[in-house]
Amino acid sequence: MFLKLMYITNDPAVAVIAENAGTDRIFLDMEYIGKADRQGGMNTVQSHHTVEDVRRIRQVVQKAELMVRVNPIHEEGEYLGIPHTSSEEEINAVIEAGADVIMLPYFKTAAEVEALVKYVNGRAKVFPLLESKEAADHIEEILKVPGIDEIHIGINDLSLDQGKTFMFQALADGTVDALIDKIKAAGIPYGFGGIAAPGKGMLPAEYIIRDHHRLGSSFVILSRSFCDTSKITDIEEIREIFQSGIKEIRQIEEEADTFTPERFEENHKEVQKRVQMIVDTMNKNR
Repeated sequence: MFLKLMYITNDPAVAVIAENAGTDRIFLDMEYIGKADRQGGMNTVQSHHTVEDVRRIRQVVQKAELMVRVNPIHEEGEYLGIPHTSSEEEINAVIEAGADVIMLPYFKTAAEVEALVKYVNGRAKVFPLLESKEAADHIEEILKVPGIDEIHIGINDLSLDQGKTFMFQALADGTVDALIDKIKAAGIPYGFGGIAAPGKGMLPAEYIIRDHHRLGSSFVILSRSFCDTSKITDIEEIREIFQSGIKEIRQIEEEADTFTPERFEENHKEVQKRVQMIVDTMNKNR
């Protein structure tokens, strides 16, 4: 079974290209509350998309689902000088604008997930993003919340929260495996992390894709490095990147479907070896 691929963009032309190439979810990212504090100084995506972006993308997306990452559960107030509405009002607004899936980032408690389910009220899929140490520590309680449709493990912020050097340490050291064991037991579809194009990335995407299949994962994000539209602006080049990149991903997945448990274990050991080399290099260069 192929992974559902998710890509972040608020550009209608790019959204159409991604959808036509086989991306399953177009992803709007409205999260900004608290994000700069915990990711300060890192080369991470902080998109600041808006409800109006959701409306614009809804008009052009025909086959793919439209997913919106809202802010963590919050009351009406102000952050970094920017006034904001409450979570309930924000979620109502993005659903009315056409969101099919609501992703909640950086929650810590079951109560926050319960609030998400309450505010969505059956109008969209509920997709919590597990990326805090507290959420990982209390995963059993969180998974008991009725109304969770799917869950994603955000290994970048989770690794930061756990004091790791490199985000894929969570995949190499058993953290992701342990969380997935509990999520699988709850019968909830799951995914984790993101990937660059095959052959690219500090840890090449093909190794990560095979580990997704080893773990029975359903979702992965096409990361900014898969197609960085802040640097690549030619529309035909973007189209070629998506068409060729997704074709390569699907070929790797077809091969992984033939893997024996032994071959999956060999791939995972290679992941562990490469991650350790990356961590050693990063620590040496600090």
